[in-house]
Amino acid sequence: MEAQGIRTAQLRIGDEIEAWHRGRLFHKGRVTDVVPALELFWILDARTGTRKLLDPEALEIRHVEAPVKLKAPGKPLATA
Repeated sequence: MEAQGIRTAQLRIGDEIEAWHRGRLFHKGRVTDVVPALELFWILDARTGTRKLLDPEALEIRHVEAPVKLKAPGKPLATA
């Protein structure tokens, strides 16, 4: 598996990412903080609900599409 080379400067708070190592998914979650100068960032881990500090030098970071949230159908407006 070839690394995508996503750097912390390419990440934004709210991005959904996966962190892979040697073909295995290690972490998945939403980016909560980014420190580009140190090449570090934190995610809110989707599995555990805890914050994780990730090092993109040790992991292959991939952007993933956030699940689409469907709006509940609204009530029809009253007609005269």
